[in-house]
Amino acid sequence: MIQRICRLYCQDADDRKDLFQEIVLQLWRAYPRYEPRAKLSTWLYRIALNVAISSLRRRTRAAGTDELNDEVLNVAQAPQSGYDEEEIEALYKAIERLSDVEKAFVLLYLEEHTYEEMADTLGITQNNVRVKMHRIQEKLRHLFSVIQ
Repeated sequence: MIQRICRLYCQDADDRKDLFQEIVLQLWRAYPRYEPRAKLSTWLYRIALNVAISSLRRRTRAAGTDELNDEVLNVAQAPQSGYDEEEIEALYKAIERLSDVEKAFVLLYLEEHTYEEMADTLGITQNNVRVKMHRIQEKLRHLFSVIQ
């Protein structure tokens, strides 16, 4: 899970390693405050996504630009889903054009989290998750059609 987040938010292998280490460090520091009433996976995702988004913002500020590179994200090896490589590449290009927060929604969705789990992880209501997911799906459909 942490590796996927790193791949989604960092294109460079060295940056991914640095981000992974930062996420693990923050998880280690935050563990004493973990309360078992929350699911461990929800707690992990929340911290990992917050660290990844903060890291991305620092890197883009340091680079002097607010836009992401247009190269394809190397999110994960393509699943054996019956889709051809060009379609998967187009999907990753579309995902890359989403905002940091929208990428977090997509990541949780692709990890097959329920809307309830997504709401807990992101700190919003389930209804808000549904609305945002609908908008993100529409945006991805549009981006996907433009890219292909």
